[in-house]
Amino acid sequence: MDNLSKFCTCKDLKCPLHPSNHNKGCAPCIAKNLKQKEIPSCFFNVAQPSKTGRGYSFEDFAQAVMSRGKDNS
Repeated sequence: MDNLSKFCTCKDLKCPLHPSNHNKGCAPCIAKNLKQKEIPSCFFNVAQPSKTGRGYSFEDFAQAVMSRGKDNS
């Protein structure tokens, strides 16, 4: 777990790209997400932590951010 950044919120420890499973930090995850035009789950964990079953597209993230204020009212 020494490879985790102090700000890491990813809870998917089984993911082969999780920083705890190699010594390359967040770079492999970020690269995969950029290639697939997705946002890493750690961003979703901050924007809408209780949301499950979502996709990880840019649009899904934008929707999570936009609905965040509605959920906190």
